[in-house]
Amino acid sequence: QVQLVESGGGLVQPGGSLRLSCVVSGLSFSIHPMAWYRQAPGKEREVVAAISTTGDRTNYADSVKGRFTISRDNAKNTVYLQMNSLKPEDTALYYCNPAKAASIVTMSLVPTDYWGQGTQVTVSS
Repeated sequence: QVQLVESGGGLVQPGGSLRLSCVVSGLSFSIHPMAWYRQAPGKEREVVAAISTTGDRTNYADSVKGRFTISRDNAKNTVYLQMNSLKPEDTALYYCNPAKAASIVTMSLVPTDYWGQGTQVTVSS
């Protein structure tokens, strides 16, 4: 049984930082590119960051470039998202997802059907 458990979200003031974690079990983590998605109320889910299987390639949505950093630890089956200089528009439910296929360079991802419960990030003063 595949499980994804996201954590690390919370309430933070604008300009603050958070580090999200996603622990994956029940599949071969190291063979999957990984991505972080977010969904704000009333908006469609969007991909914010992606990372290759070995972690040597990463890419980001334009809205978070220079502020967010994705990384992974294959020994721990965990993917991370370091979020700095947070803005109110970053407020959303954040999810990780193992990709079926991905082009990190173009941020073209085919998500699997495996989703966790997400972790809520709220940026507000």
